[in-house]
Amino acid sequence: MVFILGLVLVIAGAILWKTGGLGGLGQLPGDIFVKKGNSTFYFPIVTCIIISLVLTLLSWLFRK
Repeated sequence: MVFILGLVLVIAGAILWKTGGLGGLGQLPGDIFVKKGNSTFYFPIVTCIIISLVLTLLSWLFRK
């Protein structure tokens, strides 16, 4: 079961990587992006919160 789940995640990641991601997700207002000289720092805090809420909702629905 763990192997199959890992394989599904790898395939989903490869598809997202080749297609350019999830559209505007990852570029939302509130995501932290700092560029100074040759360095960049990016932390998608709002995107992480939205993904967490969606996954929590899905797990709650499937548990019932």
